[in-house]
Amino acid sequence: MVDKAALQAEAARLQSIFMAAGAEPVDPDLLLPAEMLLDLYGEDIRARAYVTDDPERGEMMLRPDFTVPIAAMHASMGAGPACYTYTGQVFRKQPVGVGRPNAYLQVGFEKFDRTAPIKADAEMFALFSRTLNVTTTRAVVGDMGLLLAAIDTLSTTPTRKAALRRHVWRPRRFRALLDRYTGQTPMPKGRAALIAAVKAQGATPLIAAAAPEIGLRTTQDIVDRVTALVADYAVPPISSTEAGVLHTLLSLRAPLPAAYERMCDLRADMPGLTPALDQFATRMEALEQIGIDTTTLYYEANFGQTTMEYYDGFVFGFLAPHRPDLPPLATGGRYDALTRALGGGAHIVMPAIGGVIRPDLVLQAMAKTTADTKGAP
Repeated sequence: MVDKAALQAEAARLQSIFMAAGAEPVDPDLLLPAEMLLDLYGEDIRARAYVTDDPERGEMMLRPDFTVPIAAMHASMGAGPACYTYTGQVFRKQPVGVGRPNAYLQVGFEKFDRTAPIKADAEMFALFSRTLNVTTTRAVVGDMGLLLAAIDTLSTTPTRKAALRRHVWRPRRFRALLDRYTGQTPMPKGRAALIAAVKAQGATPLIAAAAPEIGLRTTQDIVDRVTALVADYAVPPISSTEAGVLHTLLSLRAPLPAAYERMCDLRADMPGLTPALDQFATRMEALEQIGIDTTTLYYEANFGQTTMEYYDGFVFGFLAPHRPDLPPLATGGRYDALTRALGGGAHIVMPAIGGVIRPDLVLQAMAKTTADTKGAP
């Protein structure tokens, strides 16, 4: 258990560093319109967020994070260059039995600027690295832009690409879809008969005769979905070559320069990766120019898949190697697509990157480091 006074003092220390870096303190609402979050994440967000009803404002959610409300606030203010910092609690449902808190304190930094996004990536990583130098950490980085670029360049239908993009932050579902689209998963029992029946009779009479309408979906909704599924099963599978590239990208773990060399080898099979790899190389150079030793900085391809699902580019995290039981002390990343979505796609919306630190985890990691130091001979 972390002492409350120590927790508040650590949060104040962290935020003072972010303010010294030029960030303006902000305090987003505790309750957010559910519609905004549902539009961004879909119904899946209900499994992670606490939902309530307000007699005037309608369905609301306790904030599951700060980035979305701050990005929305920034877009409403004209979306010029800006930096913000904040401290406060977020609320998330946790799986049964994991023992993680449902509410915890975050301190964060968000930067909106289009002048040099890749330089901003490197500077944000360096800022968090300096801020966490009070304890031992292991930094990891990833790049969701590479995986998204690989999906976009696949030789398959827009529908399949959209499905893969939608589930890219849900690793199990993503791999299940990939196995299906590459023909690795056999057609479920009875599916062939259903497809044959739909082709012979048409979806509308088949669905209409099956049962009366219940729930929110209409018969036409179900007909459209069945028709789309039948059409999808007629699409040729994604080639083993392209699937191999995706599997390699998903499993790659290596120091940053070695990871880059390995990914460059994939360009022969998937040339569409070239722009994203060029950005990767430029970012690596930017990190080195500000003093980051990239040979000891580990790239973990799937790290971005397990962070917040609005990250669509560079992602980073700081772990406590001496406390493997703890979640990351800090996480962050680039979320340009989120700012476009909240700004209605307007060109004035700024590219953005940000990150959060959990002061409770920092204190626990510091306590372990102190104890180890005292116990050393």
